[in-house]
Amino acid sequence: MELVAFVVLTTLAFVSGVVVVVHRNQIVAALSLAANLVAIAGFYLLLQAQFLALLQVIVYAGAIMVLVLFVIMLLNLPDEAHRRGGGRVQGGLGLILAGAFVVLLGLAIARSGDGGFASTSGGFGTVESVGRALFTRFFYAFEAISLLLVVAMIGAVLLAKRRL
Repeated sequence: MELVAFVVLTTLAFVSGVVVVVHRNQIVAALSLAANLVAIAGFYLLLQAQFLALLQVIVYAGAIMVLVLFVIMLLNLPDEAHRRGGGRVQGGLGLILAGAFVVLLGLAIARSGDGGFASTSGGFGTVESVGRALFTRFFYAFEAISLLLVVAMIGAVLLAKRRL
């Protein structure tokens, strides 16, 4: 049963990730990103980290996606969706780099050994362990990310205001 869920979640994560990168419509790409984030929450559930899965859905698939959609709507970029992409050089370079990434990923998987998951401690994914890590070890990174999000929102508002 876990293998079937893993395969379904992996397929959903991969397909939605490709749609995020390839699709020209920003709204469709943002909704595909939301589907990708929900698939990641499913991976957390498979790892028995229910609290992290709940945080993934509430914070990322909920709040951050609302923020992303708000910025997309605020910027109102209809002319950007109809522009043609780069030339043949960029497309060829992208295919070469994607192929190199797949080869390197395959080599890393082949060298990884048995491929099993690492064992977790008894408190992995609980509210206490996440709170302890967030407000001790990752405190400054957490605050820096919140500041970065505020600066990005101010920048989006200023860009939208300049266009009016």
